[in-house]
Amino acid sequence: MNVPAYRVILCDLRTDQVLDILPVNDVSLDDYIGKIGSAAATVPLPNARIAARVRSALDLGRTAMWIERGPDIWWGGIPWTANLTSNDRGALGLRVQAGGWASYLDHRAILHTQQATAVDQFDLVRGLIDYSASLAGGDIGIEYDAEQLSGVPRDRTYRRYDQPRIREVIDQLASVEGGFEWRIASYRDTSSGRRVKGLQLGAPVIRTGESEIVLDHPGPVLSYDWPIDATVRANVWQSRGASDNKNQAAESLPLMSELLVDDEQLAAGWPRLDGTSDYTTVTDPGTLAAHARADLAAALTPRPIPELTVALDRVALSPALLGATVRVRIRDLWWAEGLDERYRVVGLAISPSLRGRPETAKLYLEAA
Repeated sequence: MNVPAYRVILCDLRTDQVLDILPVNDVSLDDYIGKIGSAAATVPLPNARIAARVRSALDLGRTAMWIERGPDIWWGGIPWTANLTSNDRGALGLRVQAGGWASYLDHRAILHTQQATAVDQFDLVRGLIDYSASLAGGDIGIEYDAEQLSGVPRDRTYRRYDQPRIREVIDQLASVEGGFEWRIASYRDTSSGRRVKGLQLGAPVIRTGESEIVLDHPGPVLSYDWPIDATVRANVWQSRGASDNKNQAAESLPLMSELLVDDEQLAAGWPRLDGTSDYTTVTDPGTLAAHARADLAAALTPRPIPELTVALDRVALSPALLGATVRVRIRDLWWAEGLDERYRVVGLAISPSLRGRPETAKLYLEAA
């Protein structure tokens, strides 16, 4: 089976004007819900003309990179680093590493105090995106559905003195009790063919429907990893916030949440397992308490994230599967009676075909 060719489209980050389209090899990419995706690709430099094109089109931190597999957009983001390599035969290549669109928000800070009262948390996120875009040079074309609401109002104040990074603020908002999931997806508009950087929101999680894909092991699932991890468990929790000291001459002490204890686990015979978390910009006791409750709930029964490695020449998968539900069937010595369950896809990593090894996708799953 022929593997569809990869190519990169280099564009101006702010206008999306195409600068060049280049063939690439050794492409690897990943995308996640709740974590920034990344991509790497090598641009071969067989002659001076191609090298000049790449030097002209690629301006790290200013250029956008879209990765196409065949006719479809599979990934989009911003190249932040590159490495020029030469092998023992003198062949040149430029290895480009990029972060997903959300990595741009790591480079944007809240420099003007933002305040909201009883505002839907999705509107808060969109407001932060709008704030980022409203400043000179800050609009990279992130689009969103302005009508989508979560039904959860929030009170928030983000102080310019804290200079918080916008992605960190959104992540904290998402992780609080009653929170949500978010990502910035890359796709082509079906009607116009236009490339889109689309903000995707879901409360409590992002769901994109139930797929008809069945993944069998043995079968298209070449291998799997099923982590069993108690190192992140806790049944007692306390969160620490910002300093509540307004007198510089006095000792500075942070705001502390109530100490939360799950008496049921302790009564059932579990040993006491303490957990803590820091939210250094949170000044509201209610917000800090909501963070602590969410953190304890996650630590009481940590969700395993199984990983399946799937041969792409045996089943059609793409990053559009993120948020969808797949059916997993495994029969082996561990699952002697057979596993047959549905899982939500929360991450996907593509590895290229090399030296006879097929192109594979690693799926990261959680219980549906």
